[in-house]
Amino acid sequence: MPYLTLTEVEAIAREAHAAQTDKSGRPYTEHLAAVAEGVRTRGGSEEQIAAGWLHDSVEDDALSREWLDAAALPQSVKDMVLALTKGKGEDLESYTRRILATPGACLVKEADLAHNADPARLAALDEATRTRLTAKYAKVRGLLGLLGLVGSRPTD
Repeated sequence: MPYLTLTEVEAIAREAHAAQTDKSGRPYTEHLAAVAEGVRTRGGSEEQIAAGWLHDSVEDDALSREWLDAAALPQSVKDMVLALTKGKGEDLESYTRRILATPGACLVKEADLAHNADPARLAALDEATRTRLTAKYAKVRGLLGLLGLVGSRPTD
């Protein structure tokens, strides 16, 4: 069976997240598009770009695990999406170890973190949320070894 094209993956992700907004009330699909584009500009493969479109789909219950398992996608895309799916109550250390152990997933997470930590995006949040998320993103970057990014030293 042929795999879904990137255009089809984008359409599925946009449909699945259509009713969702981010913490500042913006359409969540803007975040997905930014992550997919961030993966592309970082030299990511088509599989990584597809994972960028789908990276939050299972975690946010926009698409089911069963859908992902049955989808006409390369196993590498499925593996990256599952690696990027943080379980409820899962600690950041286990989560980042899984990302590092999954080929291709770290680049997708790097693009995700870059968009999440974008100063213009953070500016739309209240100060307490902005402070909490900035520290969380810095910790994840540190755990992933993404030390070339601004503010990437892990917090203790």
